[in-house]
Amino acid sequence: MERIIRAVAGSFVTISLILGYFVNPYWYLFTLFVGLNLFQSAFTKWCLAEEILKKFGIGVPCSTEGNSKPELEH
Repeated sequence: MERIIRAVAGSFVTISLILGYFVNPYWYLFTLFVGLNLFQSAFTKWCLAEEILKKFGIGVPCSTEGNSKPELEH
């Protein structure tokens, strides 16, 4: 999940810098938002992007089969 978050953040920063240069300087505010989000997540260990990706099923196992503990027989 951490690698996905880094890829998404890096993509957002790169895209917003390009848009800020070629389209409108207000796109730099999106770059600031991404940076502040990364900064706060370093201290709080909570990341909005991670929550959003989990909602879409990205970065989570497809099934729990094989991850559960075997039942003990009595």
